[in-house]
Amino acid sequence: MRRRIGLDELLERAPAAQEPSPAPAPGASRAPQGRAPHTEFEFELPIGYVDDEGTVHRYGAMRLATARDELMPQIDLRVKENPAYLSVVLLSHVITRLGDVPEVHAGIVERMYATDVAFLQDLYQRINSEGHTRAAVTCPHCDGAFEVDLAGGRLGES
Repeated sequence: MRRRIGLDELLERAPAAQEPSPAPAPGASRAPQGRAPHTEFEFELPIGYVDDEGTVHRYGAMRLATARDELMPQIDLRVKENPAYLSVVLLSHVITRLGDVPEVHAGIVERMYATDVAFLQDLYQRINSEGHTRAAVTCPHCDGAFEVDLAGGRLGES
């Protein structure tokens, strides 16, 4: 009879293979030698998480997701019962800091306002698909094109 194992145990058993990294594809950009890629992005929530004492936490940071971050929610029972819970679990894994909150877990993300969760989902998509938090926008009045950083700052501030 076979025993089912979880993702954690499977990853622990996997050998740490040291394969040479493949040559970059033509036109692909590489991080300069000796410099790690930018993997953590600061943000400011539109409303902010309100803790039990009434303190509002608006500033935080999110790191790039790993393959493990994407896989772990798939075996979470809460996600199996309700697939919509996947984003809550996923965000709780990649948010590294939120104000003075000692640990960001699924319960914290559950208690955030929907506006803040939508902001974090968009930020997650942007940094994990494009690798940055900047967006190209066009002024509706003068048709001028410029770039804004979605991770922080208030509208109208420079």
